[in-house]
Amino acid sequence: MDRTAIVRSEQTRWFTEDVEPHESSLRSYLKRVFPTLPDIDDLVQEAYIRLIRAREAGRVEYIKAFLFTTARNAALDLFRRKSVVSIESVADMAKISVFEEGPDVAESVSRRQELEVLAEAVRVLPDRCRQVLTLRLLHGFTHKEIAAHMGISEHTVKAQLAKGMRRCTEYFEARGIVKVGERTPEGRSL
Repeated sequence: MDRTAIVRSEQTRWFTEDVEPHESSLRSYLKRVFPTLPDIDDLVQEAYIRLIRAREAGRVEYIKAFLFTTARNAALDLFRRKSVVSIESVADMAKISVFEEGPDVAESVSRRQELEVLAEAVRVLPDRCRQVLTLRLLHGFTHKEIAAHMGISEHTVKAQLAKGMRRCTEYFEARGIVKVGERTPEGRSL
């Protein structure tokens, strides 16, 4: 048996014995923590790829912990990519005329009202919280970029984002717009 075949055989044994036994619990975890994800299979495969690359680089100490953390991070990356809103699209939505004629007039009015409520919820946030939220959601800055731009730590960025999202949710709840646990039209949980 040549060297390549031995390496492949060892990788197959490692994957079969040390990684695959965690697959069902990983899938259950992802479904529980991210119930709105459309395709768990893609995340599991992405986690496997990242795990194999990290193992080859010698960075895997605890397989299960690494696998679950990697899958969670891949899911969060997916949500971040989907949640970044360009400032142009927000500006375009704000230009919707409430006096349009046609079957979607009610939808246009509803969207405009939702944007106004969202804008007000963001306006009443504390300054730093509002700045962090705006840089992340409207401008698409990463946590690291926000931290550098504002001269604060990445931990503070994460804390301010969480605070901003929580306060916006509370703002909507106080006005009877949503209830915690409801799903948005996009399928996200509040």
